[in-house]
Amino acid sequence: MPGFEVLGEEERSEILDVLSRKILLRYEFDKERQGIYKVAEFEKAFAEYCGARWALAVSSGTAALRVALAALGIGPGDEVITQGFTFVATWEAILDIGAVPVFAEIDDTLCLDPEDISSRITPRTRAIIPVHMCGGQARIEEIIAEACRFDLPVIEDTAQSCGGRIRGKHVGTYGRMGTFSFDSVKTMTTGEGGMVLFQDEETYIRASEYHDHGHDHDPTVGRGLEKRNFIGFNFRMMELQGALGLAQLRKLDRAILAPQRENKRRIQEALSEIPQVKLRSSPDPEGDIASFLMFSLPTAEQARAFAQVMKDAGCPPVYWYENTWHYYGHWEHLLDGKTPFRSGYPFKTPEGAARCTYDPDALPRTAERLSRCLTIPIQIRMEEQIPKIIAAVQKAARIL
Repeated sequence: MPGFEVLGEEERSEILDVLSRKILLRYEFDKERQGIYKVAEFEKAFAEYCGARWALAVSSGTAALRVALAALGIGPGDEVITQGFTFVATWEAILDIGAVPVFAEIDDTLCLDPEDISSRITPRTRAIIPVHMCGGQARIEEIIAEACRFDLPVIEDTAQSCGGRIRGKHVGTYGRMGTFSFDSVKTMTTGEGGMVLFQDEETYIRASEYHDHGHDHDPTVGRGLEKRNFIGFNFRMMELQGALGLAQLRKLDRAILAPQRENKRRIQEALSEIPQVKLRSSPDPEGDIASFLMFSLPTAEQARAFAQVMKDAGCPPVYWYENTWHYYGHWEHLLDGKTPFRSGYPFKTPEGAARCTYDPDALPRTAERLSRCLTIPIQIRMEEQIPKIIAAVQKAARIL
C-alpha cells in the first residue's frame, strides 16, 4: 500500500505552507493562519472525491472507527458484528468503546459474508462493520440489505480500500458512515490519520463534537467559551496531516491507483494461466484498487508448497492464515482475554464474571478460505520486481 512511494515536492510545499504560519491546531488562531485551514480543506476535498456529504478528519483509522461508534451512541451492553479477517483495530475500537465484537465468516471476496449476518444477530446487536479488505470490496449492497432487515446501521471499514469503487460509487459511501486510514503504509498517507464519511448531518455533528473533547463548535463565540453537549475525547487531525492529505489526494487516481492496477494486471495474467489458481471474487474487479493480488489454491497443502517455492525464488507471498495481526485464529490477546486492566475488563465485569469469550475454532469457513489463500502485495514502482514475481509464479506452478 504505497502512498509513501510518491511523497515528494507537492507534500513538501503543503507542509511548508503550514509551517510558515506556525499554526498546527486545526481550530482557532484565525488572524495568524491568514485564512488557511488545511484539515478543513482536506475534509471538503475528500468528501467531494468520494461523493459524500460530510467528512471528518481524525488522528488515525482506529480513531475513525472509535468516533463513528460513539456518534451512533454505541457502548456498554451493545454488540457489533464484524468479520474474522481484518486488522485488529476494527475490533479493538469496538471493545474500547465498551461494546462486544461478534465475529462472522468471510465469503469468497475475503470480506464479510452477507449470508452469515443473520445468525450472529442478537437483541443486543447495534451495528455491523464490514471491512473492505486488501484493496477489494465487500458485497456491500447485500450487506446493507441484510442490515436493513434488522434496522441496523452499517459502518464501512474502508481503511485498506481508499479510492475503491463499485460501478463508479465509492466504497465507504454505502453505509451510515465510512472510515478510512491514512497511516504510513496505506494507499494514501498522512503518516498517521484517518477520515469518517457521513451521509447525515446530525451524525456528523455528533462525531465532530465527540472527537474534539465535546466542543460544540459555536461560531459566535471563541473556542474557550464553547459549551459541551456531552463528554468527548481528543481524536483531532492536525494541520500538517491535513496538508499531506491534500497533496496525496491529488495524486491518488493518477499517480497511485493507475500504476498499481497496471502492475497487478501484469502479474495476474501469469496467474490466470494456472488452472488450479482461483482469483479472489469481487463485486466489481475494475473498482478494486489493486493494492493486493489475492488468489487461492485447491488445498492448504498446495498453497503452502506454492508459497515456499515463491519464497525460495525471493518473492514470498503473504500467507494470511499464519498472520498474527489480521486473522481471528491468531489473535492471542483476544482469544486469551489479555488486558492491562486489573478488573479483567473488557473481558470480565467488575465483579469478575465473564463478559465476552472467544473460541479459536469459531470461524471454520474463514479458516478454510485463508488456509488456501496467498497474496502478492502490489506497489507503484515494481519494474524490476514484476519479472521476478512472474518467474516465481511460473516456477511454483510446476509443482501443482
